[in-house]
Amino acid sequence: MQLDVTPTALSGIAVDLRSIRRVFPGPVTAVDGVDLHIAPGEFVAILGPSGCGKSTLLKIIAGLDIPDSGSVQVAPVRNAHRSIGYVFQDAYLLPWRNVMSNVALPLELIGVTRTERLAAAANAIERVGLADAMARYPAELSGGMRMRVSLARALVTNPSLLLLDEPFAALDEITRQELDEQLHQLWYEKRMTVIFVTHSIIEATFLAQRAVVLTHRPARIVLDHRLELPEMRTAALRIDPQFAGQMRVLFEALERGEEKSV
Repeated sequence: MQLDVTPTALSGIAVDLRSIRRVFPGPVTAVDGVDLHIAPGEFVAILGPSGCGKSTLLKIIAGLDIPDSGSVQVAPVRNAHRSIGYVFQDAYLLPWRNVMSNVALPLELIGVTRTERLAAAANAIERVGLADAMARYPAELSGGMRMRVSLARALVTNPSLLLLDEPFAALDEITRQELDEQLHQLWYEKRMTVIFVTHSIIEATFLAQRAVVLTHRPARIVLDHRLELPEMRTAALRIDPQFAGQMRVLFEALERGEEKSV
């Protein structure tokens, strides 16, 4: 199978959610009436308390879950390849495969030739700063390194939509900040559409162009806010008063979400 896995920039794709509702047996309503449009190439953080329905919403966007009502459209633009990358909370690496083989796996599964997939995997691994660890196995890696491998695996197909479900939540703060900076740089260079689920106000503010704040379950949008910050983010931004001001906007929205859920 032929697949364009060259490291050229790809346009992102649009995501449109209309009146999304998801009810689990119980019944438990996880998501209720969510309308959200994400433009091609945007970086959007979905922010909310633990268990509020953020992950459910992400799975619906990915096609891993089906809403009980409402519609989901994930539309390619400018002839972009409609590839979706997904990074979970856990790395989920195959312990018997080394870094190179783990990252190449998505291409192997869709029939890309060995030469092409190894070249693409090597490029993705270099992009996440693990060029010297290609032959190592998951048991030989730190938690932060395993998440870098998971990110590289999601990037190996050059996705036009990248979905991340709190991937750095279990890491120490320094490692988490380093990976946030690296992820933002990758988005800045590639311009794929990114949807990043988090419960961290700091992380959402640093990473995203827009932050969508949800209430407690069932998830409803309490704020859809375009962050008033420079497009390019650096570590120094975290101590900027403007950064603190944007964090406060999100914090106050989370408080309003608490009140609406009571």
